[in-house]
Amino acid sequence: MDPLSHLLSLYPVQTALDVRCRFAAPWVLDHQGTPRGVAPYHLIVRGEAQAGAQMLQTGDIIVFPHGGAHRLHIGDPSLAAAPRSAPGLLRLASNDGDGPQTDILCGEFRFDADGSAGLLAALPEMLVVRTSGRPDAQSLRYLLRMLQEEAEAPRGGSEAIIRQLASALFALLIRTWLEQALVVPGLFGVLAERRLQAAIHGMLAAPEKPWTLEELADTSHMSRATFARLFKQAANATPAEVLTQLRMARAARLLDAGQAAGQVGEAVGYQSEAAFNRAFKRQYGVGPGAYRRRAPAG
Repeated sequence: MDPLSHLLSLYPVQTALDVRCRFAAPWVLDHQGTPRGVAPYHLIVRGEAQAGAQMLQTGDIIVFPHGGAHRLHIGDPSLAAAPRSAPGLLRLASNDGDGPQTDILCGEFRFDADGSAGLLAALPEMLVVRTSGRPDAQSLRYLLRMLQEEAEAPRGGSEAIIRQLASALFALLIRTWLEQALVVPGLFGVLAERRLQAAIHGMLAAPEKPWTLEELADTSHMSRATFARLFKQAANATPAEVLTQLRMARAARLLDAGQAAGQVGEAVGYQSEAAFNRAFKRQYGVGPGAYRRRAPAG
């Protein structure tokens, strides 16, 4: 499994796509803040939209990973009529403007807020991905086009097709963001730094291994000092801190699957159950037993 696929498998996400907007300028779409672990997103499938200082064009995607309140609009928001809503395969929001039209597909990425804290911490407040005219975004552009076609002209199976297409959206979005962004923070920063990919692949593939700094540096063909400096610069964390984070994410998934804390601790590299319990509680605020007994996310 490649490093990005492996990393995303540690942080499962559910994707909902439930609103289709058809607005003619002037228009405004205000979105209230969402609970922790719920990240609204908007796909600009036709036209343009403004979000703060960002001007979005056809094919652009904007995500608010930390659920911040935001506004999308074109024209003077004070002149925009309130949107009306109509039921359908996707709820349709529209207005009475007479200017250029913008079509937007809106939904949410839903994370386990506790178990995915490390992933969310590595994402910016606002994430924008461009697809128009970019060869590196071809797959994502095709996905948007298929979602648009199924939403605009529903046929038999459209609901299932939209659900399955949307489930691939987050992985494609993150891959394209990594290829486009000039600066990528946290866990994703390590993946974006090609010189570190062998090391992060090793940690992801075998988090239970007692990795030393020298062993990790050897995988990247660097000295210990150069590796440690580059890793800290990319991840804003030490290799040991990232390894612990990956171990705890793996542990959370095993606990979700019903495994006992003692077995999980051993599977992620802890010889002592007490040491594992302490590390897990530092990461998630509760011990492994309490985490396993919690109500399932969503």
